[in-house]
Amino acid sequence: MAKRGGFPGGMPGNMNNLMKQAQRMQRQMEEGQKELETKEFSAKAGGGAVEVVVSGKKEVLRITLSEEVVDPEDIETLQDIIVAAANEALRQADEASNELMGKMTGGLGGGFPF
Repeated sequence: MAKRGGFPGGMPGNMNNLMKQAQRMQRQMEEGQKELETKEFSAKAGGGAVEVVVSGKKEVLRITLSEEVVDPEDIETLQDIIVAAANEALRQADEASNELMGKMTGGLGGGFPF
């Protein structure tokens, strides 16, 4: 029979260990997220004519254009190249974030059955 306030089989000790592990994982995730936010991700498009740099917070930091890509007669191409470079830089930031999460969760993912 269980002791008052406890569980048979020593569950409280296991629960304490589980809570400590969860707290440690949370601290590691917070530290990893802070580190990720300081990183920069850059991508070029249009043969290197456009470069977009984003932060780990997924904020655009810089856009660099080479003079030859700026053609007043063809603004649409320039817009498309900027979008392509921005999307690639953001994809890199997402990939780094997903890699961080994978390391922190040990590959558990979000597939919990509950």
